[in-house]
Amino acid sequence: MLATLVSMAGFGAKKQTDGNEARRIFNKAYEQVFGSQGSSFGYDVNVAGIYRTHGSIWMKGKRSRFYEEKVDGYNDGTTAYMVYKRKKLVEIHAANSDKKDKYSGKFKFELDDFDYSMSNVDDGLLLMLRQRKSAKGTIKEVKALLDPRTLAPKSIKVKVVFFWATIRINSFKSGGISDQTFDFPRSKYSDYKFVDKR
Repeated sequence: MLATLVSMAGFGAKKQTDGNEARRIFNKAYEQVFGSQGSSFGYDVNVAGIYRTHGSIWMKGKRSRFYEEKVDGYNDGTTAYMVYKRKKLVEIHAANSDKKDKYSGKFKFELDDFDYSMSNVDDGLLLMLRQRKSAKGTIKEVKALLDPRTLAPKSIKVKVVFFWATIRINSFKSGGISDQTFDFPRSKYSDYKFVDKR
């Protein structure tokens, strides 16, 4: 997703680069987040002003772990566990299921489905991805603000059909993610109800 907030539309562009250079920079930034070394960061999400949340996430390959106030998620690459703390409920899903939560299936895209451009702005590098007309993914446009020195993500704004989701990113770290981070601690939730939805 897997999300990036802070409206970037108002940033004044200073220099526009060609699509090949923008794609090269995007690939480097993408690798820092989704590469085999893994990554972690804190986030604040705003989906069209309707849904807001904040938390922390760890990713490595096909595995992920996130923590929020109401929900914890563990995905070991085979099985995903969604922990609903207020309900004291654990739902078990196949790792790649779009039914894990109501937003999983809404953020689908292929990197080659976009035209890329990049501008220098006051707060960093602004990468812009616009979906080509022939593409079928749900993400129509992406505006990603990167640190100009490290290329670490600072914020992302994603247009899905007609609405925007924005994610502000903090404490970004690439690498050093232990494999044990993604293990589901079943004993911690021994008094929860378990529902298998695989």
